[in-house]
Order: sequence, then structure tokens, then C-alpha cells
Amino acid sequence: MPLSSKNTFYKLVDALSTGRHSFGSAVTRRQTANRPQGPFTPTFADRPGEQVQIDSTPLDVMVVLDSGLTARADLTIAVDVATRTICAAVLRPVGTKAVDASLLLARMLVPEPMRPGWSQSLRMAASRMPHRRLLAADTRMEQAAAKPVIVPDTVVIDGGKVFSSDTFIRACDRLGVSVQRSRPRTPTDKAIVEATFSAINTLFCQHLAGYTGPNVSRRGERVEEQAVWTIPELQDLLDEWLLAGWQASPHDSLRDPFRPKKAMSPNDKYASLVAACGYLPLVLRGEDYLELLPVAWRAVNDYGIRINYRTYDCADLGPWRRQHSGHTAKRGLWEVHYDPYDLSHVFVRTQQGWITVPWVHLPLVSAPFADFTWSHARRLAAGAGLDDTNEAVVARVLDELLTRAEHGPDNRTAKIVGRTRAAAAIPSPAAEPEPESETDTAAEAQPPASVVSFGVFDAHAEAERWL
Repeated sequence: MPLSSKNTFYKLVDALSTGRHSFGSAVTRRQTANRPQGPFTPTFADRPGEQVQIDSTPLDVMVVLDSGLTARADLTIAVDVATRTICAAVLRPVGTKAVDASLLLARMLVPEPMRPGWSQSLRMAASRMPHRRLLAADTRMEQAAAKPVIVPDTVVIDGGKVFSSDTFIRACDRLGVSVQRSRPRTPTDKAIVEATFSAINTLFCQHLAGYTGPNVSRRGERVEEQAVWTIPELQDLLDEWLLAGWQASPHDSLRDPFRPKKAMSPNDKYASLVAACGYLPLVLRGEDYLELLPVAWRAVNDYGIRINYRTYDCADLGPWRRQHSGHTAKRGLWEVHYDPYDLSHVFVRTQQGWITVPWVHLPLVSAPFADFTWSHARRLAAGAGLDDTNEAVVARVLDELLTRAEHGPDNRTAKIVGRTRAAAAIPSPAAEPEPESETDTAAEAQPPASVVSFGVFDAHAEAERWL
């Protein structure tokens, strides 16, 4: 069978690859294949908070963790459909938890406070938002930054475990927010938040040190060694950029019906909509934040409360020991709330209010610890041949781990960024000494003065000496 000509062959290849991106990036092919077959219908909302889309994704920036290692951070954001306002944005190390999504809802309801070092032009009083009218309804707006406070009516989530968890659903129910799940493998159901992630990577992340690019084909060489920002520092930069850049910049999808050719910023759109629908503040108390934490149902025994091989006890638990909680569906167990990022205390709900219960071995540990830190300490104890179910033994291993992390890494691996530019500027001790001058020689001829040394108190070494 004779082969066709080159031009005919190229026409056939173009016909087969049109719309499929067959010879380009594999990422684009996956995104193209994941598009729904039906037509895409844009999402509309007429007032702030009518629909808020929430999602989480790894940020395209390498950050420096407290231990000196580098990793990507997870970004969780909530975007208001009506105004395109990023109501809240939270950065965490990779592995966002359900409590992060719950606290994201709480952060949406609190005005963004002005921080030291921020320009006065970022204040709400200096913006075109109706600051005086909002201040009359909510006194918290007096020192607030120029970002709207939006109370969501409906949040749109995907099927991720973080958002479909009992902790997040219970937090939404507590705040009176209805939850709408998108269809599986249909990113167009929450296309606005997906497009916002792309905008953040394009407008913000690519200007930071340690930018990884959207995929490996667009990644630079040795990006890990270029990372300089910690997660708190990057969070502060992101919050400031959201105020100065995102909220004040015109958005293509925001148009005034009377001036359709002029794009509006999220703050301008909010100012026009809040004048029509009004603003009703929702103030959270300390108990409301406890309600947003994860829940574990446990019995109050003679020794206290046991959670994941940790014992919590205090004198306030006395009247409730060996008692039925009144929750028949939970077999009489008590409702215990805990913060997975700080396991030093738990919070028990009783008929008379909340009780804060500390960990019994808290004096053995030098710093707060998270659940993944506790799990890692148990693995280290098991690897050393110790009993990983004995919390006193694990507490000593945990304190050792936290102490090493406080002093920084002790090895030179490819992932460790202890080699900073500041260290490179320090002259090497092996450098060639400069020729001595006559003044230096005369100074060395004088007898040295007596030096009284002062020792440095080391609590760990002192404890080992007494033991």
C-alpha cells in the first residue's frame, strides 16, 4: 500500500490531534480529558456570601520548615463568587487537616487587622469601601484592613477528605452555613476557585524565591536551595498582597451593569453590593472556636482521659469520673475537643461548661507539639527498641526530638537549607592570614589579661547529672 504524501500525513495528524493536545504537555492532556462533555454554565451570585467556593492545593513555592528542611505549602482559600473576594487564605505544611478548613470559616467572619509595617493605604478607612456605615454596624471595623467581611450562606466543596470530614461539616452546621458538594471529577463546578489558584501562582508565587513552576517541565535548577521564606513569613506576604494587589485590582469578571466596559475591583464590587443588601455581623466567642475543633469521644476514668496513648487529667475532672455523659447514642462517653497542632491540652464539655485538661507529662516536653510529631516520636521509640505505648518513654523521645529541631539540622543533605547566603559571607577559618603589622606585634608582646569564663546553664545536661 503506497504511503501518502507528507502534506496529507500532516493534515491527518492535525485532524486527529485537534482539541486533544496530543503532542504537548501531559498535564494539559489530563486537564483536557477531564473536561465534562456538557456545556459549561457560569456560576452567578447577586450578593456577597450567597455562594463561596472553598478548595485546597499545594502552592508552587518551596518553603523552609522549622527543622531546616524544604517542602511545599498547602494553600486553602475561600472565594466569594459575587465579588471575587478571597475571604480567607491559610498556609500550612503539605497535609492540610479538617481543622484548617474549619478555622478558615472562622477567619472569614473576623475583620483583617492592620499589622505592623503595613502601609496606611491598606486601611479600610483609606479605601473606597463604606467604612463609616460598616463601622456603625460592627465596631471591629475601626482598625480593620481593606478587605470585606463576608458571612457565607453556601459553600461549595469537592470530595476531598478535608472538606467531607465530620469536623468541617459540623463547623458549617455550627455557623449556619449550608454545604453543596460538586460532582466527582468535575472541576468546572467550582471553576472560580480553581482559576483563583492559577492567578495566585501567576501574579504572586512566580515572583518569590523558591518558585517551582506549575510542573517539572517549567521548573528551574535546584529550586530547593533557593527557598528562603518560612510559612509564617509567606503567610504575611500573601495577606499583604491580597490587600494591596488582589482586592484593589480590576477583575475581568466584575462589571457594573451601567458601565459594562469598565472592570471593577473586588472591593468596589463589594461596596456596590453591600449598599443594596446590607451587612449583618456575626461575632464569634471563645466557645465557638472550641466548637470548631475535632472531637473524640472518651470515658473519664480514675486516671483521666486517654487519647492515642496520652493521658490528660486535672482536679476539675473529679466530679465527672466514672460518670455517664448523658449521650446514650455515644454509650455515655464524653465529648472531648482537641487541637491537632497543640496536643498539650484537651477541652471536655460538661453540663457546667468547658474544662481545660492538660497532659500529665507536659513538664517533660520543652515545646508544643502536633499529632504528627507525636506519631513520629512513637516511631522513633519503636525503632530504638523502646515501648512506644509507654507515654513517659515517648515523652522523653519527643523532648529530644523537639530539642534537636530547636537547634536546627545536624547533617548536610540535599534537602537541608542550612547553607544560607549569610553563612557563605563569613570568612573561612582556613583562609591565608594577613601579614602582621608592627602594631600587632607590639600588642602580642604584652602579657594577656586574665579571663574569667562563665558557663552556660544547660537544663538537659543538669538533669542528666542529677539522674
